[in-house]
Amino acid sequence: MDSYYVAINGQQQGPYASDQISNGLAQGVYTSETMVWTQGMSDWQPISSVAALLQTAPAPPPASGVGAHQIDYEILGHEMQFVEIELDPGESAVAEAGAMMYMTDGIQMETVFGDSSHGSESGGFMNNMLGAGKRLLTGESLFMTLFTHTGQGKAQVAFASPYPGKIIPLDLRQYQNRIICQKDAFLCAAKGVAIGIAFQKKIGTALFGGEGFIMQQLDGDGMTFVHAGGTIVEKELTAGQTLRVDTGCLVALTQTVNYDIEFVGGVKSAIFGGEGFFFATLQGPGHVWLQSLPFSRLAGKIHEAAPQTGSGGKGEGSVLGELGNLFQR
Repeated sequence: MDSYYVAINGQQQGPYASDQISNGLAQGVYTSETMVWTQGMSDWQPISSVAALLQTAPAPPPASGVGAHQIDYEILGHEMQFVEIELDPGESAVAEAGAMMYMTDGIQMETVFGDSSHGSESGGFMNNMLGAGKRLLTGESLFMTLFTHTGQGKAQVAFASPYPGKIIPLDLRQYQNRIICQKDAFLCAAKGVAIGIAFQKKIGTALFGGEGFIMQQLDGDGMTFVHAGGTIVEKELTAGQTLRVDTGCLVALTQTVNYDIEFVGGVKSAIFGGEGFFFATLQGPGHVWLQSLPFSRLAGKIHEAAPQTGSGGKGEGSVLGELGNLFQR
């Protein structure tokens, strides 16, 4: 795949893959008159003159073949949120095992392989097995839970966040039917949304990306809900704009964002800076979601304060510190 450079406000940006530029053109980031150049061109040319860039990659089709179920929802709470989904007769929602908080009469719960996005159509069993295998690669359970309204009127089912933070509702139709998120961010979705995996292409990302190497890929045309810790920050990156973040703080990104891992720089900064050796580099165009409190960071603080680790009582106000524990034995 050819790599192209883009001229924005007289400055050269890139290189970008052809599908990144095509997607940027479809989203209005570029115009048909935006100038581009790639190896083999004698001079810069407008996108309208480059046939390869006008073949915009079509959005992936809905996983079920008939589109995801259209659901209504309400997010409740502040620091410990949950989402209540309202289902009409025959509608379904799929969620991670153990995420359900409550459900009303008329809802049937079923444990399924994978995400059940293919339903019972021909070949559906093998497709669901393949989906389950993909989930296994991300470290998730082989099984998910399907909630179907089999009664009359309206019914509700609620799913709770696993730790303090926010629930982010995402309508995949607004993001070219695809969102990439960290592997433990997915909470629930309308039936028909496929939960797969997205491999990062570069070896640096593979070796040092932490949460970022194997990420979840959400495909379809329905509502999906992801969870993140602490406060959520959204950033809209323009073409060529770069944002560097802690790898654990990345929650989700659109498919047009280029994601890589970069060394912090200086040995002293890496060892004594307290931020780790690597951070994520996100390059636009596209949208990204960040979290202020990754669960790994929260778990680390809890572990440090746990009595069985020998550091319990730290920071509780005693000027004696560990010496104060001698009087408790």
